Amino acid sequence: MKTIFEKSSGADGICVGDYNLGDFLPKDFLREGKIGLPQLSELEVLRHYKELSDRNFCIEKGFYPLGSCTMKYNPKVNELLASLEGFANLHPLQSDDDAQGALELMFRLQEALKHITGMDAVTLQPAAGAHGELTGMMIIKKYFEVKGETNRVKVIVPDSAHGTNPASAKMCGFEIVEVKSNSKGQVDIDALKELLDENVAAIMMTNPNTLGIFEEKVLEISQLMHDNGSLLYYDGANFNAVMGWTNPALMGFDVVHLNLHKTFATPHGGGGPGAGPVCVVEKLKDYLPSPVIVFEDGKYRCDYNIKHSIGKVRSFYGNFGVLVRAYAYILMMGKNLKLASADAVLNANYLKEKLKGAYDLPYDEPCMHEFVLSGERQHHQGVSTLGIAKRLMDSNCHPPTVYFPLIVHEALMIEPTESESKEVLDNFVDIMLKIVEEIKENPEEVLKSPRKTPVKKVDETLAARKPDLTYKG
Repeated sequence: MKTIFEKSSGADGICVGDYNLGDFLPKDFLREGKIGLPQLSELEVLRHYKELSDRNFCIEKGFYPLGSCTMKYNPKVNELLASLEGFANLHPLQSDDDAQGALELMFRLQEALKHITGMDAVTLQPAAGAHGELTGMMIIKKYFEVKGETNRVKVIVPDSAHGTNPASAKMCGFEIVEVKSNSKGQVDIDALKELLDENVAAIMMTNPNTLGIFEEKVLEISQLMHDNGSLLYYDGANFNAVMGWTNPALMGFDVVHLNLHKTFATPHGGGGPGAGPVCVVEKLKDYLPSPVIVFEDGKYRCDYNIKHSIGKVRSFYGNFGVLVRAYAYILMMGKNLKLASADAVLNANYLKEKLKGAYDLPYDEPCMHEFVLSGERQHHQGVSTLGIAKRLMDSNCHPPTVYFPLIVHEALMIEPTESESKEVLDNFVDIMLKIVEEIKENPEEVLKSPRKTPVKKVDETLAARKPDLTYKG
């Protein structure tokens, strides 16, 4: 496929008439020479980007079991609602009086998320999950600063955690302390006890964790942390497994971020847009970013008067279009949010049981929404986990997450979500089992994949060492 520069035909995409831009813009703003951009008609540009779009794999094309990403189906009615004129064309600088509908939607979403998580207050500002993590850690840091406990400089992070956890804490100036997992793939309580001292500010946990295993001793962990004067942070990336069945408040957490683009079925991928609201317990509500949406005297308004606010973390009020989609999904699902979690857990356990004989299963525990296999056996037969993933690309399946979490060698992290039927799951099982047999019979042939994708097998080492990111015409 040619680049858009190579397709340049010299055509004009738009016609601005006989206007002289010099009549409207200061001279310092005008270029004197050519800028080297491709020249195509509007139709040519449209066809180019449509062709690029068609090359993308997406949930609408096939099975997308990307572990820890919860690539569930995004109902198209949400897109319709987000495109309503009153939402899509609302200017962020309009007064509260002129934006009552949008403010009401955000307020109702805040209330829904409070109910779902069991928390007491919410900010909708963060633009993504990792941004929510950063916001949560800023809140925790400010909380201890106001208390005068500036010695609280450590954050404990499990060795199975998402990589953004230590990164978010480190960006806030915390020292990262790793706690090991036990033989069941859960936080080792004895190891945790040895790490606790007066300098620990918090622990960051995902429950169920990235192995797809529920932390059975979460209440004991909560008690230990609170007895130590520390807080608990809940990474909500895997919340799709438990919503409606339990919540972070019941587990003893103080700060929660939610990935609306995972659990609440709004589109994500390609860097955004996303949304990562942060929910907190009562004692932390005075530290939220400003503003939050309140309802007073019959009106909705933005409240900037937050006593110890960490300040803004996002321009205006967050990714509003994503908030509309998430609220629509919650309204549509209602109490059936609980059934979505149940189906996600059922699908994951079904796949685990079907595949665990053919692939290694490092932690043979009942899983929640996802599970982690190991391709170690296949690696010894000549094909690594990366090779398995590339072979999957020749089917109508997206590869699962690979090489994560790091505590599992040759990891294959599989999350089917609740969206898929038994027929789709069975087809995936057949493909995965067929790959196992192909590796046994002719590993060299497997290593030639992918062969059916727009871009065939590439040299990853060369691409990493000598990336070619600039078009040279």
